[in-house]
Amino acid sequence: MADEVSEETIRSLEATALEIRRDIVRMTHAAGSGHPGGSLSVCDLVNALVFQELRIDPARPDWPDRDRLVLSKGHAGPALYSALALRGFLPREELWTLRKLGSRLQGHVDRGKLPVIEASTGCLGQGIGMAVGMALAARLGPHAFRTYAILGDGECQAGPTWEALMAGGHYKLSNLVVILDRNLYETDGSTESIMGIEPIADKFRAFRYHTIEIDGHDYRQILGAFAEARRTTEGPTAIVAHTVKGKGVSFMEGTHVYHGKPPSAAELERALTELGAPSGAPR
Repeated sequence: MADEVSEETIRSLEATALEIRRDIVRMTHAAGSGHPGGSLSVCDLVNALVFQELRIDPARPDWPDRDRLVLSKGHAGPALYSALALRGFLPREELWTLRKLGSRLQGHVDRGKLPVIEASTGCLGQGIGMAVGMALAARLGPHAFRTYAILGDGECQAGPTWEALMAGGHYKLSNLVVILDRNLYETDGSTESIMGIEPIADKFRAFRYHTIEIDGHDYRQILGAFAEARRTTEGPTAIVAHTVKGKGVSFMEGTHVYHGKPPSAAELERALTELGAPSGAPR
């Protein structure tokens, strides 16, 4: 239950989230490209998954019984790369190779380059289909793992997303948890001005998902929703996480401008100051 989460756990997650957010702005600045806005909005969800919810082991990254995390909004790779590095799955210094020629850290997550990534994503609507397939495989095979898929809200404008979600509901995949990073913005503006997706929670319910709405930056709510999903046995769970685009960096918050725009040198220093790190140099 959410009220059983200890203060120590919350403080630890908050400290890790700060590190991830600092890494995101440093990585995208160093690359000269990337997607800081959506990486910052999904940061707390990824953080809670990697450090609390998922059954994963850095010593056994290919453990057959590991839980699967599919970052269907693959452009938010910087958040996942940083969390995995902090968890011990890859060297921290490798973060600064983001989007460099030959790097394992592609602009959109790529399992072919970095096998700890469960699925290559970025083409909108494709990741959730792979996640549904993984959940079905777990039901059919000898390995009892759970599958978590993180969707972008712009991605919910894509038809294949709903075909996959329909299958998850039809097959009553109680080992599937779909998390929507509902930050309200995509590349060119607000989702509702471009192609409205509301009422999104009702849509998930119509597709037979046990649906929970939370503040996607509140760790008690996030962990409480994960616990509720584990207790749900009659079908899949959808968590609509209401988040802030660019969360943690004031001038990036609540705007689409930094969806695909990295911070300049001056903006990097300002962001790091707000995030409690006075120097822009990677540690």
